[in-house]
Amino acid sequence: MSKISSQAIIEDGAVIGEDVEIGAYCFISGQANIGDGTKIAQNSCVYGKTTIGKNNTIFSHAVIGSIPQDLKFAGEEVELIIGDNNKIREFTLFNPGTKGGGGKTIIGNHNLFMGYVHLGHDVIIGNHCILANAATLAGHVEVGDYAVIGGMTPIHQFVHIGDYAMVGGASALAQDVPPFCMAEGNRASLRGLNLTGLRRNLSRDDINELKSAYRELFESGKPLKESASELLESTQNHYVNDLCDFVLKTKRGIPFERKNV
Repeated sequence: MSKISSQAIIEDGAVIGEDVEIGAYCFISGQANIGDGTKIAQNSCVYGKTTIGKNNTIFSHAVIGSIPQDLKFAGEEVELIIGDNNKIREFTLFNPGTKGGGGKTIIGNHNLFMGYVHLGHDVIIGNHCILANAATLAGHVEVGDYAVIGGMTPIHQFVHIGDYAMVGGASALAQDVPPFCMAEGNRASLRGLNLTGLRRNLSRDDINELKSAYRELFESGKPLKESASELLESTQNHYVNDLCDFVLKTKRGIPFERKNV
């Protein structure tokens, strides 16, 4: 049975699942769909066409689904989709998509968004990610699975961050971070593999394959995409394949120190 405060405002048309909790002074849009078991703490707002899955916990003063911070937005129907089992902490701000970006901001499952995190329009977040306090993602940013973004870190629009990647706190990221890698600094550049994250999830053999591939790609001094193409032809390790495929498809480039051969 749901537990909804009499001091919450729920517009007609909102779909509220089973065992949902909504605290005092919350606002829920008539276009919202709140999944079973989700808890929304006091003073939070869910605007527009927003779908929130099951068993999410949204802490106080979160603003979810308010219109995009994009001057081109002209009132089109856009959407925010949030998966299951996410923790969304205090004073977070999530925007929906825009017409130019496909109309949807999409968040996966089992993510932690710490206080003051901002997700701009058309952002895509995978699963099992951690965004620390005041991480700020501009429009069209894409983040893979198991990625970590440190606190006070702005991410430039259209940047892609791969699976198991980590971006250090207080960095400023303007280019793509390949999967399994770690970047930090202002402007952020690659510092190596995200070994802490990899050791929690990958075998030693896979990590050694990635170490060898990282050296070939970013430390050999050879042209980056040439090295990636050669590795794709020679390896059977699917993690190395993912790394090389990301490098070949990057549009914003990879931030690393080029070495002369």
